[in-house]
Parts: sequence; C-alpha cells; structure tokens
Amino acid sequence: MTAGRGVDVIVVTYNSREAARRCVETAAADLREHDWRVIVVDNASRDGTVASLTDLERTTVIANEINAGFGAAVNQAAAASHAPLLWILNPDCAVHPGAFAALAATLDAHQDCAIAAPQLLNADGSVQASARGNPTAWTGLFGRHSLLSKLLPRSPQARRNLPAQDLVASGVDSAPVDWVMGAAMLVRRDRFDAVGGFDTRYFLYWEDADLCRRLWARGWSTRYVPGARVTHAGGGSAASDPALATRAFHRSAYRYYATHVVPSPWHPMRWLAWGALTARAYWRIVNHSST
Repeated sequence: MTAGRGVDVIVVTYNSREAARRCVETAAADLREHDWRVIVVDNASRDGTVASLTDLERTTVIANEINAGFGAAVNQAAAASHAPLLWILNPDCAVHPGAFAALAATLDAHQDCAIAAPQLLNADGSVQASARGNPTAWTGLFGRHSLLSKLLPRSPQARRNLPAQDLVASGVDSAPVDWVMGAAMLVRRDRFDAVGGFDTRYFLYWEDADLCRRLWARGWSTRYVPGARVTHAGGGSAASDPALATRAFHRSAYRYYATHVVPSPWHPMRWLAWGALTARAYWRIVNHSST
C-alpha cells in the first residue's frame, strides 16, 4: 500500500461521546502517512457527542435530527465522501498501530476482496467472535452468545459459525469468511456502491451479514485479517436504549432469514422463525426491564 492513498473513516454515533473521540483519535494516529479524513454521522445523540468531536482534525460531523439507523447513516457518510476506501468503525473501537496497513495490504493482494476486516479484541484482550459463518437454522443455537456455544466451543457447529479464534491460532495472514461484524471493516468504495451500500431496511444489526452476502453474490469476497487489530468494547450505543436495540436485533435477524435463507413467504420455517424471534425479543426485553 503506497503512502497517501485515500481513505475515509466513517463513524456512526449515538450517545457515545467519550468512546467516539477515542475512536477517531486512534484511527487518525494510525493513518498519519496516508491521505485520510473522518466523517462522523451522529444519530440524534443526547449526550453532547456532536460538540465533543467538532475540534478534531480532518473530521466532519453530520448531525441527524433523528436516529436514522446504522446502515442508513453509513450510506449517508459514504455519499458525502470521495476516497476509494471506506474504513467503517464503531465508536467503541480503538485502532491498534498498523491495522490500516495490514487491511489495505490484504485488499491489494486479493483483487476479488471487497471487505478486509481486522481481528477484533474484547476489552480484556481476548479474541472477539467477529468472523462468522453464514446464518443457518443452527445459528440461534450456536451463535456468539448462545449457551451451547459457551458449553461446546469446539463443536463443529460452533467452529463453523464462529471461526475467528481458529483463524487467529492458525497464523494465517488472512482468510476468506462468510461475513464479518460491521464494527470494523475496510471496504472498497466501488464495490460498496455497486451493491447499493447497506440495505437501509436493517435499522440496526445484521446489515453487515447482508452486505457481505450481496457482495459474495457478485463474486467478491470478505477476508478476515488477524494481523490487523482493533479493540471493540461492544454494546456502547445499545446500552443507552436496550429495548430499542433488542427489538432491532430480532427484526433484522428475521429480515435476513426471510431474505437469504427462506425467501418463500409460505414456507413453515419462515413463520416458525418469526414466532421464535418475536417471543425471544419479548422475553429479553421483559427480563432486562425487571433487573
């Protein structure tokens, strides 16, 4: 990757004042030798996020009057930018030195690659399960936070759904995966534009899986790059409105399932999925509000 190649960092914020500033500062520090700028789209925060970011160098802040959702806000930022690379970062991410260079080198080495994603680390330094297998009927049982994945982390289903730890241990420079969490991804703009960016029908969650799947359908891959590291605390914006986040997660999960897994509206599994996800969302909201 030659120095000076353009990249626009996109950060979508929602009540994430302190974390967002650190995110932008760590990204800027990693991009000193490149032609970069930051576009922050704030989704109507109430905690002073916008004011806290206006003095940062090369940073433009767009303040939405309503919460437009994650994918719509990313598309909004992409439309306001021009660089050939888009580095999408959640505000609760902290970029480690050399992350951008490793991701950009992966795109250079693999011309079919549309998205290069770093190894995400939890706050305690452990590997976050940010690389994923395409969702199936088993995903609900062997997902990132499921009891079975915690009890049987080495089972074939868990390892297929959550391959990040195995890929880090393998020592590979990069590896193709079905999809990656949108918390941190370096995307070729031309391919992002070619598929229309994020599907704005996903208000929050699962838009990343949908994007990777639509890119794959066009013959473009997503690669996981263990040598690029970003710490992702997780859950910052969702914590400010957990009921909204829970409803959005389950609605988006159903939309993905109905779009990519069982597209027939008359298939019984589609109705079963709708009922199960609706019941699960209700249970989680009720139990959270009672704690």
